[in-house]
Amino acid sequence: MAFSRFEEILVWQKAKDLTLKLYSLFLENRDFGFKDQLQRASVSIMNNIAEGFERQTHKEFRQFLYIARGSCAEVRSMLFLAIELSYLESFQFEFLMEDSVEISRMLTGLIKSLN
Repeated sequence: MAFSRFEEILVWQKAKDLTLKLYSLFLENRDFGFKDQLQRASVSIMNNIAEGFERQTHKEFRQFLYIARGSCAEVRSMLFLAIELSYLESFQFEFLMEDSVEISRMLTGLIKSLN
């Protein structure tokens, strides 16, 4: 692999940034079930990238990247719910959605590079 540590992987860095944004934006949200699910899904993206990388095989890394991509879709699904529940302003929804779509595309590209 072209990386020596998972922290060097750009998509992991972007997933971490998205997670930090979500934690910050939902810090005061009182819908604890919703907030917890959204935060866990975002953390799952970055953690699956890290765990898969540490497995040291392309096959296992690829499998964990698929899981990360699924978690990214879960974040996007939750963002649609957040805007409908008025937990987010439309501009917040847009930039979070852009980030999550970009992460999903990057994961797809990384998966393809491992084939």
